[in-house]
Amino acid sequence: MAVRDDSSVELVQVTKAYGATIAVDHIDLKIPPGTYCCLLGPSGCGKTSTLRMIAGHEEISDGVLRIGNRQVEDEPPAKRGTALMFQSYALFPHLDCVDNVAFSLKMKGVSKDERRKQARDMLAVVHMDRYADRLPAQLSGGQQQRVALARALITKPSVLLLDEPLSALDPFLRDRMREELKRLQLELGITFIHVTHSQAEAMALADLAVIMSDGRIEQAASPRHVFNAPRTAFVARFIGGHNVVRIEDGSEVAVRTDRIALAPAEDEALRADGGSVSAVVRSLEYHGTTVHLRLDTAVADDFAVVLDEGSYFARPFEIGERVLATWNAAAAHPLEA
Repeated sequence: MAVRDDSSVELVQVTKAYGATIAVDHIDLKIPPGTYCCLLGPSGCGKTSTLRMIAGHEEISDGVLRIGNRQVEDEPPAKRGTALMFQSYALFPHLDCVDNVAFSLKMKGVSKDERRKQARDMLAVVHMDRYADRLPAQLSGGQQQRVALARALITKPSVLLLDEPLSALDPFLRDRMREELKRLQLELGITFIHVTHSQAEAMALADLAVIMSDGRIEQAASPRHVFNAPRTAFVARFIGGHNVVRIEDGSEVAVRTDRIALAPAEDEALRADGGSVSAVVRSLEYHGTTVHLRLDTAVADDFAVVLDEGSYFARPFEIGERVLATWNAAAAHPLEA
């Protein structure tokens, strides 16, 4: 399906204040039409406040919000062309799936036969047509989520807003629903804006990953760019898979944990080839295809190494052993202060 031109979102110097507390601090963000965007960050970083401002459920304290070619910060939620899927799903327990999905159409005065037909069609889109006549209590968590998705999508929004939609699911269902969300976003051609605290979720789903901290945007780019070129030490630590290393001039670099080699401490000849640190093995975990080690070293607060299974068992290391961690110079990515 073609991308809907009216599904772009732009925030210009948007601020949200709760009294003297600044939750979102003059952020600028452009989300192209038809993008799967994940807002990512720790609790209290401003991601949910940003989502709710886009939805119209929180007033913008200052700044401009555009959806498509319209400036909408003063528009009520129903006129913005957005739909919000709540974390709790918020299905009506006394209504079957069809009437839950059709509820917003009922509020708009659509006839019973027409709204129920549209609801059944939307349940088919999320693969829930077989369960159309069931009550929410008769559904699993994943099935309830699909019904909530259908209810949000039946209004044909240009932007779907999702507030941690996968957090209540077990790991297997979470993976299945990630696939389903991405399928729907591509099929419908609209923008999805998805709040999550899970780095893995954002990496798997996003075209645009927006990492937030203390009400500001630390970095906004494709997941691959964020992972390979984190802008700051915060991003490198939060996205995971990196060591933040202090170098001799006082600045910091990020080195991916899977691009580090380990050798016995006495193998000093390796120091000439790129960066290196002396360390002591603190812990190790076998993960099947990889072995994860954590090291104590003076140049980083927490230093991790991921070795493939073959490399590790060709020369195993023990907890308490002194080692030399080395990497090629090209593997060190400079970080902004």
